[in-house]
Amino acid sequence: MKPTRPDSAPHASASSGARVRLDKWLWAARFFKTRALAAEEAERGRVSINGQLAKPAREVHIGDRVQLRQGEAERVIEVLALSLQRGPAPQAQALYRETPDSIAARERLAAQRRLAPEPALALEQGRPTKRNRRDLAEWQRWSARLDDDSGSS
Repeated sequence: MKPTRPDSAPHASASSGARVRLDKWLWAARFFKTRALAAEEAERGRVSINGQLAKPAREVHIGDRVQLRQGEAERVIEVLALSLQRGPAPQAQALYRETPDSIAARERLAAQRRLAPEPALALEQGRPTKRNRRDLAEWQRWSARLDDDSGSS
């Protein structure tokens, strides 16, 4: 009998009757770094299958349309294959196909972020340090003010 390697058949075929949980498939397709993160996103209602909110244990089938949110971006993908384990990125990308509408929406969002970036992201430094506050207080102490009415009687 020929020994089988664990990496020889990473994809489960539809005819094999393989059952893959949503959180495991999202992890295998590299949408999330860990299964725990994938399960947490599903629990929070950020993942749906065929228009219905999905729990982490829901089974994924070939042909399902999965809608998920990654940060600000909303992605709609079609399941092309099931995987029982996480593989390299090219193998993970073969598990799904993103819809053209989803790709266009992500590109619009990226262009919008480039044209009008979040103002908070432009801050290079946070609160002033103690030294900065002292310098500012010293500068204000010696600066001349127009509304200073110390000379009027």
